Amino acid sequence: MSTSPNLQTDLPTQSSYSPHSSGPQPDAPSTLKRPSSRFTFWLVLCAMILLATNMRSPIVALGSIAPVVQGALDISETQIGWLGAVPMLTFALGAFISPAIGKRFGLENTLIAMIALLTAGMILRSVIPTWIGFLTGTLLLTLAIGFANTLAAPVIKQRTPNHIPLITGVFSLTLTVSAGIVAGVVLPLSEQVGWQWALGGWSILGLFALIIWVLLRLRLGSSNHQPIAPLAKGEQPPSKISMWRTPFAWQIAIFMGLQSLLFYTVASFLPSIWLSKGLSAVSAGQMGSVFQFMAPVAILSLTWLVNRGRPIQALAIFAAMLNVLGVLGVTYLSADYAWLWSGLMGMGCSAIFTLSMMLFSMRTYTANQSSELSGMAQAVGYLIAFFGPLGTGWLHEATDSWDLPLFIMLILMIINVGFAWLVCRPVMVDGKKI
Repeated sequence: MSTSPNLQTDLPTQSSYSPHSSGPQPDAPSTLKRPSSRFTFWLVLCAMILLATNMRSPIVALGSIAPVVQGALDISETQIGWLGAVPMLTFALGAFISPAIGKRFGLENTLIAMIALLTAGMILRSVIPTWIGFLTGTLLLTLAIGFANTLAAPVIKQRTPNHIPLITGVFSLTLTVSAGIVAGVVLPLSEQVGWQWALGGWSILGLFALIIWVLLRLRLGSSNHQPIAPLAKGEQPPSKISMWRTPFAWQIAIFMGLQSLLFYTVASFLPSIWLSKGLSAVSAGQMGSVFQFMAPVAILSLTWLVNRGRPIQALAIFAAMLNVLGVLGVTYLSADYAWLWSGLMGMGCSAIFTLSMMLFSMRTYTANQSSELSGMAQAVGYLIAFFGPLGTGWLHEATDSWDLPLFIMLILMIINVGFAWLVCRPVMVDGKKI
């Protein structure tokens, strides 16, 4: 498939139902303010940037000072492990229930509530320094992030349909960069002000996000209270689609899920794997940083290429092949090139995540469909990812070697190349050709 410079030409005309048309009236229109005004563009862009700054930093911050928190709360390794596993389960739960709630109460209203919940969760786990308080705060903030993961794409589709790749790319880039900054500063910050302020202080970003999302809601209205535009003459409304029965939805769910499985497994075990391959503790730790900080390179490159009209299918296959080469290098090739194998996996994972977020908007007809596809795919995807660190850790303990889990991961990444080809064919979510 070849994409045009203006990606909206890849999409069917997005209008909705006339109030006088006969038959059922499925989804509300996704482009109620088309074309997007300059003010709307900048407002949505700023709202997405502030939303993204809150969606990974509370999670990576804990990983950076886990030993400090463990000692302060006097909790076990198992309890710390559960704090690391909770996000994927609550991401999946949030993704599963958020489309219906977003449709009922409006995307903006739901996100405002979730940003408030996320901020409350960050504060709660800092002001109640007990195991129950910390776990409750983590559950609340990760459930809110699960909602935000799902509802970001339909907001972008509805409010700025002519800028889907650009805003999605900036959103994904902000996720990565903000997480990297927080991961780097939270430990030294905790030594200066204590772990509670080092974790809870980031809630100020939640307050900033809440302010701009309330402003967006007041200026643009709610997605569930918008005027209905009539159908163009001869235009047929999109049919009602069940994402759980659509082959495309399952394909993108597995495509994204296998990427997430690799990402969370590598994030958990990459330094340990390189230690077993002969690297020093310092060098092995640096490989984790290489994996994380190659993400901006991948996201910026992908966004630029998509905006330039490069074939999305070729880009997806290339990204999946980066993961194959990275895992192959870690498993069988020289550790002298550890930086290369780690960087390839970092680029591949970030590119696939960003591309999947774009496809939630580009392969659906309406904002409601985008929300439903995003929710279904991420619910399945995060459930797949949940078993990555658990399965890898169990196989390593059972075999006292990384060879078997890495071999299985290599097979899964090869399979994902096929899913990259499937999800980026020139078809919409219902199978109709573009």
